[in-house]
Amino acid sequence: MRDDALIDALAADPDGAPLGARSRAFVTYALKLTRTPHAVVESDLEPLRVVGLSDRGLHDLVAVVAYFNFVNRVAAGLGVELEAMTQGGASRSSGVDTRV
Repeated sequence: MRDDALIDALAADPDGAPLGARSRAFVTYALKLTRTPHAVVESDLEPLRVVGLSDRGLHDLVAVVAYFNFVNRVAAGLGVELEAMTQGGASRSSGVDTRV
């Protein structure tokens, strides 16, 4: 089930979007890994462990964040305009800056 209001809030202000503790830990880490990967240190993993992520979960989170960053950079490098899906399944141009 999609929560369009939450999706819009995350797109507009990922740092301020209303999230529970687990989702906030995920988003905070993903933003740091995306914006300043060189600044990520082991202590950044602690909030993720506190909300229950295992080593496998941490690996999966990092892999997903890295994959999306990779795809966005390839698209940007090739001048590809990204599209978003509408509820009905038809695509539309999102107008959202995916570069965090």
